[in-house]
Amino acid sequence: MAEVSLGFKPMEAFDVKGKRVLLRVDINSPIDPKTKRIVNENRIQKSLPTISWLLDHGAKLAMIAHQGDTLDYQNLIPLEEHAQKLSDGLGRPVGYIDDVCGPAAQKKVKELAEGEAILLGNLRYLCEEISTFENAVKLKAEEMLDTYLVRSLVPLFDLYINDAFAAAHRNAPSMVAFQELLPSAAGPLFFKEVSALTKVMKSPEHPSVFVLGGAKISDAFGMMEQVLSSGTADKILACGVTGEVMLIASGRRLGKATDKFLADKGLDVFIEPAAKYLKEYPGRIIAPDDLAYEENGKRQELSIEALPKEALFLDIGTKTIERFEAEIKAAGTVFVNGPAGVFEDDKFAKGTQRVWQAIASAPGYTVVGGGDSVNAAARFTNMSDYSYVCTAGGAMVRFLSGKKLPLIAAMEKAGKKWK
Repeated sequence: MAEVSLGFKPMEAFDVKGKRVLLRVDINSPIDPKTKRIVNENRIQKSLPTISWLLDHGAKLAMIAHQGDTLDYQNLIPLEEHAQKLSDGLGRPVGYIDDVCGPAAQKKVKELAEGEAILLGNLRYLCEEISTFENAVKLKAEEMLDTYLVRSLVPLFDLYINDAFAAAHRNAPSMVAFQELLPSAAGPLFFKEVSALTKVMKSPEHPSVFVLGGAKISDAFGMMEQVLSSGTADKILACGVTGEVMLIASGRRLGKATDKFLADKGLDVFIEPAAKYLKEYPGRIIAPDDLAYEENGKRQELSIEALPKEALFLDIGTKTIERFEAEIKAAGTVFVNGPAGVFEDDKFAKGTQRVWQAIASAPGYTVVGGGDSVNAAARFTNMSDYSYVCTAGGAMVRFLSGKKLPLIAAMEKAGKKWK
């Protein structure tokens, strides 16, 4: 994949031998709610080439990363298993200390030898690194230099490398502040992510089809107008809750159960913009033709002409699946974010399974992004069948919405400062 030209250096431009290098990775992984064990290693696996290169070239490597947040507290766990999986993937030991940047962590960093690595404790243990702090305090990068993380770690390092594009939308000290005080570079995964998304956004092969689903429909609506108005997407295949909202916006009544679900989740606010997009971009947003629901413990399907129905709709129906498969097969570019239904339940996995299999076998350029989308890809298809599997979720949505990401702004600033 051709890499885009960015206003900052790749890590390969630096001599790292004997240098203490601070590497920010994003290995935040889906966690089984019962066992608290990692269930998908996509981000961990994609970080391995960067880490391996640094160690092979003699860096004294310390890594910082996060897992979970205040918004998904159930996933806020130590990074010990992450370190073990990094060790297994690299075929060499990665140390771990359950301390983010305190005296114990600092001592371990000072003791690092060339070609040795350690993963420090979960960044989200620090209030400065959680989303509620970011949203409430709103610091600029230059105002973060007195944060505990930055003032504790900066004196120990010669170089800062960021390879955490998946967290590029976060305005946190670990993402944007070290560039103010240390020579900085980006890792290869960073460039690959930006290159893949730039290809989708700036130079897609047409027809370009976006498959937007899932329950977190703020992601879909965050990028929808931008990709439609710019011509990035010729068509949007709306499934999941996004598809239901589009049906309601087109004048369909789905039923009181769906109305209550949308209202309780605060998702009914998307009905008005959905109606606007349907009017402004006629024929370019394809909503479901039929839907699936549960009755007497079994999957049932009904045509949208048979609506309303007092049931929750948990998947797209067979007619919709076949229509989506045909659109995907004819596409030059396919981007997918959000599953077609509640694929974790086997009764409602059909839509996601068949749509994902269509994308995996499509002749065009295919990009999968977002945690649930990647999980579905891993479950139903061979990950190597996609042109690119993106590690990012929120950052990907912001990027495709045309918004400047805090990390990219910080790296561009560092590129000018540390020539």
